[in-house]
Amino acid sequence: MKRIYLSPPHLSGLEARFLLEALESGWIAPLGPQVEAFEREFADVVGAKYALAVSSGTAAIHLALIHIGVRPGDEVVVSTLTFAASAFPVLYLGARPVFIDSEPTSWNMDPGLLEEFLRRRAQVGRLPRAVVLVHLYGQSADIDPIRALCQEYGVSLIEDAAEALGSTYKGKSPGTFGLAGIFSFNGNKIITTSGGGMLVSDQEEVIAHARKLATQAREPVPWYEHREVGYNYRMSNLLAALGRAQLRTLEERVEKRRRIFQRYVEELADFPGISFQLEAPWGRHTRWLTVMTIEPELFGATVEEVRRALEVENIEARPVWKPLHLQPVFRDCEKIGGAVAESLFAKGLCLPSGSSLTESDQVRIIEIVKSLCKSI
Repeated sequence: MKRIYLSPPHLSGLEARFLLEALESGWIAPLGPQVEAFEREFADVVGAKYALAVSSGTAAIHLALIHIGVRPGDEVVVSTLTFAASAFPVLYLGARPVFIDSEPTSWNMDPGLLEEFLRRRAQVGRLPRAVVLVHLYGQSADIDPIRALCQEYGVSLIEDAAEALGSTYKGKSPGTFGLAGIFSFNGNKIITTSGGGMLVSDQEEVIAHARKLATQAREPVPWYEHREVGYNYRMSNLLAALGRAQLRTLEERVEKRRRIFQRYVEELADFPGISFQLEAPWGRHTRWLTVMTIEPELFGATVEEVRRALEVENIEARPVWKPLHLQPVFRDCEKIGGAVAESLFAKGLCLPSGSSLTESDQVRIIEIVKSLCKSI
């Protein structure tokens, strides 16, 4: 049978027109009118004043951390339940991540644990340089209390909204509440440019500085002059054309993924031991990925047994992110809490959720999961 992927790229049908426009313009190198247009249009969609298209979401985090002055020896707080790319840029700069556990409603950073940590650090004069707040699987974190804590203690807030394009927090897009927000257009995201990312901010100087750094930190003189370390982080004009085409169908993609999630819930939620990630009361969950948890003693099969059964049928499913505080590369980093994220990793499974998933393919997936239940 054909392979069913977790979240494959989904072409809208508009891409060829935008790519042809880019090719006919002669702009096939990095930068160009498609990049400029993509930045403007993306900023409008998420409600940010300024945007910078870059080569990846990881690059966007790196640039934001450089701008706020993260240096070797600094600490940066990061959500522990996320992909490693949320924390790797901290290591690039010689700083140390401190990982904060999840809260059970949204599975994102626990504001209470962050408050305790910041209070303790303030007492000894060792406040972190920044907080990298992740919005997980299309569900925004509870931003207001975290933003208030960052303001109270003078800590910069960077939002990792790589997985949350199209979601909302109290009517606004996550990624637009802190000093800067980052988005990803990797091949498995709701919209993709094959590879790429976006840095957004309401502060012009943040984007201006990041733009300079991302273009090898060239000074504005006729010759090549560099006074800072620069990076080759800009997005190409061709990839920006893809992004512009895909951005026009964002709402359709979100609604399709939400319908896919609802079908899973209708078919599986009544089985013993199965539950699904909640939609927090503060905003819309895009259901970028549908994530269920399994209590094996009730359902009759473990997460790994379900994953393997799907794989045998050529269906991709993945465990919930392994918490970063459990990753060998971060073994020497401090963690605050951890039990919630560890439990979600042990019990959580991401199901195929792409906006191109057909009804018949979803039926295949659902029937395999049902067949593993030994409690009915």
